[in-house]
Amino acid sequence: MTATSWNTDRPWRGIMVATALPLRADLSVDYDAYAEHVRWLIDNGCDGVVPNGSLGEYQTLTDDERARVVRTAVEAAGDGARVMPGVAAYGSAEARRWADQAAEAGCGSVLLLPPNAYRADETAVRAHYAEVARAQIPVVAYNNPIDTKVDLTPALLAGLHGEGSIVAVKEFSGDVRRAYELAELAPELDLLIGADDVLLELAVAGAVGWIAGYPNAFPATCAELYRAAVAGDLQTARPLYASLHPLLRWDSKTEFVQAIKVSMDLAGRHGGPTRPPRGPLTGRTAAAVRAATEKALADGHH
Repeated sequence: MTATSWNTDRPWRGIMVATALPLRADLSVDYDAYAEHVRWLIDNGCDGVVPNGSLGEYQTLTDDERARVVRTAVEAAGDGARVMPGVAAYGSAEARRWADQAAEAGCGSVLLLPPNAYRADETAVRAHYAEVARAQIPVVAYNNPIDTKVDLTPALLAGLHGEGSIVAVKEFSGDVRRAYELAELAPELDLLIGADDVLLELAVAGAVGWIAGYPNAFPATCAELYRAAVAGDLQTARPLYASLHPLLRWDSKTEFVQAIKVSMDLAGRHGGPTRPPRGPLTGRTAAAVRAATEKALADGHH
């Protein structure tokens, strides 16, 4: 299967997989395995990749590792426009530097959290996005008020879009009602699904992309689900969504990195370990992820 929904003019649309990062037993980055994973995702129906997101454990990477991950993704994807690196950083200058690096590498867009070293006010948020937008690469805002404590409300997002600072938003708040307000306030701002377990709801509400976690383990089925959902084919989408939801909801839990890597291992991919402070799943949590993954495999998802 090959990608079919990729938009060359707006390359942040479609299924952009927030890639897990394969680590060796000594916790060094396995760049060859990562390149193979990027190629495999695109070959199995995904449109592009998002390296250096939280799922990619960017907070634990050195500067050299983080830059090399982007270069590896660009080379493996075959077209840098298919790559949307995360450029989050505590300081706006550092985030801008990562955006400049992404532009130099030929990436099609970048994903940017608001300032999260403290609870930034609207003035700080606007200045932060304006600074990174000066890198001359399309910026996708990432609204994750659960973790950052900074809420990119529809009104604030509309303002950022009107100022030319962002082209789209990865919406992770879980409040699907926002999709409709956002469409009223900024109809040209692209809405991207930001949490796997609200995929169907946001697709029906007009989302044009999905920054996705679980395609790391089940890309073909997730691609089928996404395309049916955005096409309004609920007869196909609803049963797939119900079948996968016991897994998709792990994307919104604290243990999402470990959970997705466990699912990858069980599905025959290389999930592997995580870097501290994340440790391996244990007890009931590990058993729940394993059971949900094994059921998905038994149901034929891949």
